[in-house]
Amino acid sequence: MAGKFARSWALMKASAAVLRSDKSLLVFPLLSGLCTLLVAASFLIPVGLMAFGDGHAGARVEEGMSAGAYLLMFGFYLVQYFVIIFFQTALTGVALMHLRGEPTSVAAGFALARARLPQILGYALIAATVGLVLRMIQERLGLLGRLVVGFIGLAWTVATFLVVPVLVSKDVGPIDAVKESVALLKRSWGENLIGNGGIGIVFGLLMVLAVLVGAVLIGGAVAMQSVVAIVVAAVIVVTGFVLLGLVQASLQGIYSAALYRYAESGEASVGFDQALLQQAFAPKKK
Repeated sequence: MAGKFARSWALMKASAAVLRSDKSLLVFPLLSGLCTLLVAASFLIPVGLMAFGDGHAGARVEEGMSAGAYLLMFGFYLVQYFVIIFFQTALTGVALMHLRGEPTSVAAGFALARARLPQILGYALIAATVGLVLRMIQERLGLLGRLVVGFIGLAWTVATFLVVPVLVSKDVGPIDAVKESVALLKRSWGENLIGNGGIGIVFGLLMVLAVLVGAVLIGGAVAMQSVVAIVVAAVIVVTGFVLLGLVQASLQGIYSAALYRYAESGEASVGFDQALLQQAFAPKKK
């Protein structure tokens, strides 16, 4: 386990080196986050107002969701996934350009994403359908449903890890992209993805540390009984969380792009050690 974490840490540092040399990659998760917030507000605020004005809303929630509610949820999932995948495509496209040593720009990333709009919409439809089905399972089966959804969701995340790099690199549809992502995982390293994908673990630890530091800062500001100190502390904490999220999203995009490039061509990308990637792609021992 220590070896897996060490390799993941080394891969994360290599991804961070790429990010340091091309900070424009942070733009994509930032815009993605802002757009998803706008989409959520456009759906949730009207729904909340209607529920607040309807005295029978609570009773209907206890009875279960109606067909109309599921349809609305599907629409919400579809738009959200479309926005997220669009910006992921732009980020991954620029990351792949950088890893190939090509000139990069934010505009080039958006141009590539616009050229893949039909594929992005198709993949968003697939993801929204999977998301809705998982939500229905969770609602109908209660605690058991949550466990089932957790396992299925994890399997889906692993299986589709390389879908966006495939869509960026090849002129294929979303279904073929999912199939190729699964094939790449099975052929190369499969379940080792979770063990070697330590970026999430590292940022989870950093997030816990940020929460503790934030609690100390805000607690100290409250103890000072200063409105200015409280506002400043809150701004620092929120900014820290946002930066952590942006860096993690960017690193995940670079990481997936580099692993796809190696899985497809066997080439180590700029900033990534060939032997290290061979360890990450080593078949699981039985």
